[in-house]
Amino acid sequence: MSMLTIGGHDIRPGEAIKINLPVAKLYTDTDVSLPVYIVRSKKPGPTIFVSAAVHGDELNGIEVIRRLINMKRFKITSGTFIAIPMVNVYGVVNQSRYLPDRRDLNRSFPGSAKGSLAARLAHTFIKEIVAHCDYGIDLHTGAIHRSNLPQIRADLADEETLELAKIFGAPVLLHSNVLDGSLREAAVRNGTKVLLYEAGEALRFDEFSIRVGIKGIVNVLQHLKMLQKSRERKRKNEHYIAYSSGWVRANASGVVSHYFELGDRVKKGDILAEIGSPIGETLNKVKANKGGVIIGKQNIPLVQQGEAMYHIAFFKEHDEQVSERIGSLEEQTNAEDHEELL
Repeated sequence: MSMLTIGGHDIRPGEAIKINLPVAKLYTDTDVSLPVYIVRSKKPGPTIFVSAAVHGDELNGIEVIRRLINMKRFKITSGTFIAIPMVNVYGVVNQSRYLPDRRDLNRSFPGSAKGSLAARLAHTFIKEIVAHCDYGIDLHTGAIHRSNLPQIRADLADEETLELAKIFGAPVLLHSNVLDGSLREAAVRNGTKVLLYEAGEALRFDEFSIRVGIKGIVNVLQHLKMLQKSRERKRKNEHYIAYSSGWVRANASGVVSHYFELGDRVKKGDILAEIGSPIGETLNKVKANKGGVIIGKQNIPLVQQGEAMYHIAFFKEHDEQVSERIGSLEEQTNAEDHEELL
């Protein structure tokens, strides 16, 4: 295996090291850097990055990485593992989705060495991290006041990416074309296969989402022969793929009474919620315009007309089977001990 150089640091095969990757300075002349944890096996193999907090208020992924690399049995047996728990360190500090220049980092890739703060950060990440990697897993949550059911979004038309998405083991796989300026788009141009894991809500830890994320990463690393399997478990491995999805939006402004939750199956015409006035009048009912499974939901009980309220995934399989699979996976995951994941 050759020497790996990141941010001027040489990492030899067999080494595990934490480095701080310089990005920029604050007004106070204080250096800002990305914490990066790198583990290299002496045995050749793939290089994979796992990143979190590209949006600074999406904290679940930080906890996924923290728990994963602190597991006693987390031993990389081949290849190189690169963890970046806080990509948008500015946003994490300020509990904000965005950078101080109000730009969305996940619309700023591949960036520029002489551009805006967002462009410089994106450029550094692509040059120093993604350029070395064969694979990547990018961890996200829903936006503020919105929760996402654990799901993998990826280009499922690519056979290897589809295989990795299935191996991850999230309840739902959603085919998703790359967005302009996203980390995933820039990584694909580099030849890096990327899974985007969406789960939970901004500024909150969700235990189910965290555990599914940890298990998913372990599954992928074991599939790539970068981690040894400590035990074989015979489980029914079902994969439900949604090739389309849509949002149901509020048809009035007011106070919301929700009738469905994440993972619930809905049929066309089901009343998902009622919107009322502050004095108790029912203003309108929000109905499902197509049958499917709820994979995203607004949490705040106040809504403006036109706001997205429910994200529904549409499946070729029976929606009831998908909903049952989600419920059984949640029970199974919550019953597992963290160390048993390996």
